[in-house]
Amino acid sequence: MADKQKTIKEPIHLSGIGLHTGEKVNLSVLPAAENHGYKFQRVDLEGQPIIKADCDLVVATDRGTTLEQNGARVYTTEHVLAALYGMQVDNALIQVNAPEIPIMDGSSLLFVQAIEAVGLVEQNADRNYFELTENLKWEDLEKGIEFLAVPDDHYRITVMVDYKSPVLGTQHASMYQLADFKAEIAPCRTFVFLRELEFLASNNLIKGGDLDNAIVLVEREDVNPEELNRLAKLLGKEDLKITVDGIGVLNSTKLQFENEPARHKLLDIVGDLALLGRPIKAHILGARPGHSGNVRFAKVLKEQIKKQEKNGRHFDLTKAPLYDINDIEKMLPHRYPFLLVDKIMEITDDSIVGVKNVTMNEPMFQGHFPGNPVFPGVLQIEATAQVGGIFALSKVEDPHLYSTYFMKIDNVKFKQKVLPGDTLVFELTLMSPIRRGLVNMAGKAYVNGTLVMEAEMLAQVVKDKVETSEKAIA
Repeated sequence: MADKQKTIKEPIHLSGIGLHTGEKVNLSVLPAAENHGYKFQRVDLEGQPIIKADCDLVVATDRGTTLEQNGARVYTTEHVLAALYGMQVDNALIQVNAPEIPIMDGSSLLFVQAIEAVGLVEQNADRNYFELTENLKWEDLEKGIEFLAVPDDHYRITVMVDYKSPVLGTQHASMYQLADFKAEIAPCRTFVFLRELEFLASNNLIKGGDLDNAIVLVEREDVNPEELNRLAKLLGKEDLKITVDGIGVLNSTKLQFENEPARHKLLDIVGDLALLGRPIKAHILGARPGHSGNVRFAKVLKEQIKKQEKNGRHFDLTKAPLYDINDIEKMLPHRYPFLLVDKIMEITDDSIVGVKNVTMNEPMFQGHFPGNPVFPGVLQIEATAQVGGIFALSKVEDPHLYSTYFMKIDNVKFKQKVLPGDTLVFELTLMSPIRRGLVNMAGKAYVNGTLVMEAEMLAQVVKDKVETSEKAIA
């Protein structure tokens, strides 16, 4: 059954301050239509310009990811995008009345809780996954950033951070599936080294920084009170009482996970790769990542999408089939010349892939058309239905006692001719759960990865035979 797009049921309203601007900001996340994706809107500016969440629109990555479009910018987008993506919200309009997304507690947790509070609504359109088909490597040798993406049935991320720091050391973090995001990744806060604070404050950054919204890591044991007071003044927080007890975390802030900094880097990857604009099926491995590397790798993935779409849908037909022709004959009642499936490559809970080799030796080419052989569209439909029938019969015991009957065909489209010598690959996906023997599937047929036909079909599986021994008893 294809995953459907989702949006939030009701608007979300939150208020906070921008980490770098220090400005108070009101944020609203609104439900959005199918295929809308993520978009920001600066409601404080004339014309209320829209800024699409797109890696090609990133204009800065210093201490956060900044987008610009239509003459407007929005800063520090990664945490709210990570929350939306991590909670599998596909479509949302994010309105702000200031230049920067509020930092909240420095993590994605408050955004996640707000999304959870209103709930999600399923939409009609299918999710348009980016399914990686080959290993993809990218690195910046000068900065020591490495990314590797490998094909996977789920979205997984593995991160290694190494700041050559006595307090942070080398840390690893993993998200094995998107369902882990809420509990394992969303609560992890942003962090900064004490040695960086003076530079950031002097460069007009982290005006909204506080020990409530960031972890401050201390690497030296000789930090004196005067230095801390000077930093507090520089940050405009003269009244803030700062204590440090050797190497560790300022004000002895309790880390939620031993590897919370690495988990936050993983959170940033989720948010920055959301700028790809598609849900991802791949395992992403990142070493020493940051916003700049994340965004550049998102652009690499975007180019890969274009390449895969140009190359068409990929199926591995070199592996051993799940069912060969002998297995298929035990399931389907069809025989030559009307058995139109040669092998089944795979079956999942909600999909099936089958193959038909089209040869000149088949009887239909005597009359369709002599001198210009074309495999008939109605037989493409029949072959698709037979593959769907095998899927349905694979879900019952004693499939040889059942028959599959067509009930309805909808939205049939033929894209290009199928000729002798072509290998037709059929991919069918359940559109709804099987109930009372009714099987509703969306089918697509490909030649060399190019879509040649598509259709939606409804069939019914009926047990209309008995075993020979049962007949004898009767």
